[in-house]
Amino acid sequence: MRVLIADDQPEVRSSLQLLLEQLPNVTVVGEATGAGDLLAQVSVSCPDLVLLDWELPGLRATEHLPMLRERCSRSLVIVLSSRPEQQEAALATGVDSFVSKGEAPEHLLAAVSDCFHKLHVHGDEGSQET
Repeated sequence: MRVLIADDQPEVRSSLQLLLEQLPNVTVVGEATGAGDLLAQVSVSCPDLVLLDWELPGLRATEHLPMLRERCSRSLVIVLSSRPEQQEAALATGVDSFVSKGEAPEHLLAAVSDCFHKLHVHGDEGSQET
């Protein structure tokens, strides 16, 4: 699974990279520090999964998902936020999962694994249709 990390804090991006290295079949294909960078990278790489900081500089949070979906409709999105009270708003936009930055790393790993399984199931369904 190809993952793009979008967060403006270098220490968060680094931590996420190290955490994702624990999962088999996961490759980080890029890092974005702002909305413009994120949208450009999604357009080029169309990652399987985007780890998206809900407060990424450059766009209002509710604008991220429609713009991402325009550029790559198959990308799954996990929103990360240091404010757990943002969960309901984030999920209402149609993201695939929400993880608070204050939660144990296992929560993020579980969300990424869930997304991997979603991709695997959809990939199997697609191959059966051909």
